Amino acid sequence: MTGRQSIWIGFDPREADAFAVARNSIRRHIISPVPARGVVLADLRQRGLYTRPTSRKDGRLWDEISEAPMATEFACSRFLVPHLAGSGWALFMDCDMLVRRDLQKLFKVADPTKAVMVVKHNHRPLEATKMDGQAQLRYARKNWSSVMLFNCDHPANKGLTIELVNKVPGRDLHRFCWLEDEHIGELSTEWNWLVGHSDPAVDPSIVHFTDGTPAMPGYENCAYADEWRSELIKWAT
Repeated sequence: MTGRQSIWIGFDPREADAFAVARNSIRRHIISPVPARGVVLADLRQRGLYTRPTSRKDGRLWDEISEAPMATEFACSRFLVPHLAGSGWALFMDCDMLVRRDLQKLFKVADPTKAVMVVKHNHRPLEATKMDGQAQLRYARKNWSSVMLFNCDHPANKGLTIELVNKVPGRDLHRFCWLEDEHIGELSTEWNWLVGHSDPAVDPSIVHFTDGTPAMPGYENCAYADEWRSELIKWAT
């Protein structure tokens, strides 16, 4: 695949260490430089791109439109990535990820007939909480949106307007309400391997610590925790 490429990582101040690991592991493995930027809520609000009303309830970020808690600041702002990128292929990733391969391999499998490409998980967690006590919400197509390879030039993505991102419930955005099913392409599990949920026989290219990073109590000894901590040290030294 040729054309413009960009990488966007969700940023939350509570997970600055996770963001550092994600971006550092991307940069260490990628051969052809691709810009990797953060999706930062404060910046998007300042620029007038993100206007969703939010509040704090019981110490958690609350989305008034969804009438539900938000586990991270980028829960909905991630869907602004095609607007931020402008054109070409734009990869969005949650910050709680460890990249173990050159992401050019992911860009090379991009299908130009698709508006977005994701790992189509059948993720139905039983736990009520995750991470640092955040609510473990259940919704259609859960975790599909944690890694999204957007075809910014696809006509179907014209429906993903700034107004839509700021007006509809988050659950509708996470189920790709602006797209027909035929426009959602499928990536192999290696590109969004869920710790504790995905097939352990898969050798992941992107490890997703979806329940909690190794820095959080209770997840210190999860799969790939040592690699995550090693990457954090590499970033810091």
